[in-house]
Amino acid sequence: MEAVKFEDLNLDAKILRAVTDMGFEEASPIQSQSIPLEIQGVDIIGQAQTGTGKTAAFGIPLLQKVDPKNKKLQAIILCPTRELAIQVSDEVRRLGKYMHGVKVLPIYGGQEIGRQIRSLKDGVQVIIGTPGRVMDHMRRKTLKLDHVHTVVLDEADEMLNMGFLEDMEMILSELPEERQTVMFSATMPPAIAEIAKKFQKDPQIVKVVKKELTVPKVTQYYYEVKPKNKIEVMCRLLDMYDPKLSIVFCNTKRQVDDLVQELQNRGYFAEGLHGDLKQMQRDRVMNSFRNGRTDILIATDVAARGIDVDDVEAVFNYDIPQDDEYYVHRIGRTGRAGREGKALSLVVGKEVYKLREIQRYCKTKILPQPIPSLNDVTSIKAEKILDSVSEVIRDNDLDKIINIVEKRVLEEDYTTLDLAAALLKMSMGDEYEDITEEKFPLRSLDDLDDYERNNRNKNSRGPRNSRSGGGENVARLFINIGKNQGIRPGDILGAIAGESGMPGSMVGSIDMFDKYTFVEVPREQADIVLKAMKDVKIKGKNVHMEKANSK
Repeated sequence: MEAVKFEDLNLDAKILRAVTDMGFEEASPIQSQSIPLEIQGVDIIGQAQTGTGKTAAFGIPLLQKVDPKNKKLQAIILCPTRELAIQVSDEVRRLGKYMHGVKVLPIYGGQEIGRQIRSLKDGVQVIIGTPGRVMDHMRRKTLKLDHVHTVVLDEADEMLNMGFLEDMEMILSELPEERQTVMFSATMPPAIAEIAKKFQKDPQIVKVVKKELTVPKVTQYYYEVKPKNKIEVMCRLLDMYDPKLSIVFCNTKRQVDDLVQELQNRGYFAEGLHGDLKQMQRDRVMNSFRNGRTDILIATDVAARGIDVDDVEAVFNYDIPQDDEYYVHRIGRTGRAGREGKALSLVVGKEVYKLREIQRYCKTKILPQPIPSLNDVTSIKAEKILDSVSEVIRDNDLDKIINIVEKRVLEEDYTTLDLAAALLKMSMGDEYEDITEEKFPLRSLDDLDDYERNNRNKNSRGPRNSRSGGGENVARLFINIGKNQGIRPGDILGAIAGESGMPGSMVGSIDMFDKYTFVEVPREQADIVLKAMKDVKIKGKNVHMEKANSK
């Protein structure tokens, strides 16, 4: 099917602007087929799975019909779970961000109902809710349904599986007769077909079946980062893996331009590729990448179509794609022609749930990795140089060079090992850092500056986790994990610093035993640390932390 651009779908200018901001250049199949029908006011049954872009498929036409001046409830979206309700409301808000006066509210069980009632009294045009909580509000008369012109059943088959059939039927029967009813469902069991027959008027069926996704044999890692640290982590990974050629994917054209500027400012040979470039510019960028003059290509998904370069060693997902298929297309750019390839994804906040969804639908494993420290980067650079040295030794006759080295060693007061170390340092250039045995698996970069400052300070006290504390200003905390769980002091230090925002240098002694650990922190920071470490996992293990009994 031919690609359809959003500007060809007769969208309101404000919605089109929001769609452009979100980085969508082309409509997905479900969007291109269902949006025109919904704009006409037709009832539809959309058969599509998660990951096909169905939220925008019903969210865009729904918003197009909302009157911002009318503060009454005009549209209801029913979702099976609170998580999906929150996710859908976030996307609908982003789609309607330039429609001033339009208010969107998620309502679901588990949240204090009084707060929802106050929000509803202030005037809400769109609610996204679970059937049970929508029914609660209907019984309390806090939902006025007279002006509702659109109702959407998202993941209708899942709501059926969860026992919401009666609730769905009750809600639909209470809505105005003159309305548009839109239903999305991955499958079409008899009960759902019966709902369609009973509550829809001549529905059009739009069916999009996701292709069987075949994930290439590529090593896949992800790194949890905070937005402000994204560029820093990106540079670390580029330095650590040092790929000959790499492609970095962003979701928007603006992000491509911003990232190109950031990387060029830091001395990387990076160029951007997106839909706003003229053909001549595209050709120049691609020729530069193919010839190796540019070693980092930063692109949107649409712009990257048709790129056919065999030597791409790594793909970076600077942004997590919205569509599962895009992820597969992205990582398929590396590991070609029997070569090894890596796919490295940067995950911010709730994006980790999207990544899990991608894993589930693509039947692939994307493994979490700690953010690399400067020592990690330096060590791997050294290993790469030494690997090259091994090749030179294996493939060349070095007798004449050995004679030169031996002559110099005899004349000077140093060993061949000193000479090798000095040559390695020269090869690593200005970026050389002292390589130590200490490993620091950071959970985040919150204490990165402090860590590196201490690492560079020649008068530093050595590994901070061996520092002893004590006295009245120190609180001793108990943690229910120890050596038997494969945990190291650095893991605990990184978790405390990353979760609490407290610099790692403020953590005192870490006394580790087989099944538990004691950690010392400043007394005034103890409650902050305890609160931050609640419900935290260290290396996948649940952690319970409390103040140790003082004796």
